[in-house]
Amino acid sequence: MKNVVHKITSILMAFVVLFSTMSFTIDMHYCGDTLVETAVFHKAKGCGMEMEKPSVDDCSIAKKNCCDDEQLAIQGQDELQLQVDKISFEKQIFVASFVYSYINLFEGFESNVSSYEEYKPPLVIKRIYKLDETYLI
Repeated sequence: MKNVVHKITSILMAFVVLFSTMSFTIDMHYCGDTLVETAVFHKAKGCGMEMEKPSVDDCSIAKKNCCDDEQLAIQGQDELQLQVDKISFEKQIFVASFVYSYINLFEGFESNVSSYEEYKPPLVIKRIYKLDETYLI
């Protein structure tokens, strides 16, 4: 059960890192005040009512375009790498000593060392179960 929870957590954390670093844009096309189309990752197509420029340069009639395009850009996080050259000397010493002590924490002993081998058990003067009158049945 613990292994399954660990795998699920690691997959979720991978998705968090993936989506926090991903950048994308949302294009929106409005005709007047009405949203006609939205598009993610590509440019929104128009509704076909865009104003064409007149072919004659002498024409001075200008109409206001009723269509409008908006673009919403969402930037992802770019600073994920730890730069080792900016870590102070004290922090480097702390990390090195922590790693050394953590690795040696799980190192096994070659023989089973007991600190009680030199001590003899105390002499029993009275039996405790008779003093407390407790008997196992």
